[in-house]
Amino acid sequence: MSKKVLGLDIGSRTAKGVVLANGEIFTAIRPTGFNMQETGDALVTELLAKAGLRRSDLAHIVGTGYGRITLGFEGIPYGDVTEISCHAKGAHYLHPAVRTIVDIGGQDSKAIKVDPRNGKVAGFVLNDKCAAGTGKFLEMIAASIDLPVERLGEVALQSTKVVKVTSQCVVFAESEVISLKAQNVSPADIAAGVHLSVARRVGNLLSRVGIESDVVFTGGVSKNRGLRRALEEVTQARFVDLPLDAQFAGALGAAVYAKEASELQALKPERRRKERDLLGALRHDIGLARGVVGDAR
Repeated sequence: MSKKVLGLDIGSRTAKGVVLANGEIFTAIRPTGFNMQETGDALVTELLAKAGLRRSDLAHIVGTGYGRITLGFEGIPYGDVTEISCHAKGAHYLHPAVRTIVDIGGQDSKAIKVDPRNGKVAGFVLNDKCAAGTGKFLEMIAASIDLPVERLGEVALQSTKVVKVTSQCVVFAESEVISLKAQNVSPADIAAGVHLSVARRVGNLLSRVGIESDVVFTGGVSKNRGLRRALEEVTQARFVDLPLDAQFAGALGAAVYAKEASELQALKPERRRKERDLLGALRHDIGLARGVVGDAR
């Protein structure tokens, strides 16, 4: 029977969890909240219920994201892995041909190069110094044009004339959007302009790491269809869909790392047994050799 493992991705705004059990994937999601351990515990409880498992069934848990170092689970081996590695591993698990990942979360954006042989990170570029090009930026822009952020991408797809939004700073971009709104520019055209501006900024990250198809878009912002289309237009790369909601890629990657860790742990006793057997055989051979030498004398 395969090991049951769990991965957690505690992001700045949203926490995701994945259980791998008997070849099936179970998922859960909730707001991160203030106490990340409580959030992690709640996700574990929810995932165990969905998978029909007990806590004692879990062989290993791996955490990733901003909150990974704050977690611990009594009685269950726990480790943490960077979110960049987990997004690469999770995307590769779902689509082994992936070579480039665009990961946009609430607080940062990343371009990740993936080794298709093993899902390991071959290179990455990170933007965490400025909010432009992140989920927070899109949230602020959506509020400026009186839209829920969940609708921003769909509205952008209705645009008939994309307007330029040139400011890279969040504050100036927000002022620019308010000015466009005062000029009676439609919310759809403003949203399309904003998405194109973000896509160009993220495209610069991708050009630095090197864009190779297939490309996968992960993170919470990956649900934004308007931004995905803008990225496809800017990069001219082949973006592929995953068979699982792409915002779970990090948590899935953590679960895959948990699986690898549990398998490695299971191999250790067998390895120690083989080493003891080898050492015993060597001692036996040395003893025989000494006996032969003694007889020859």
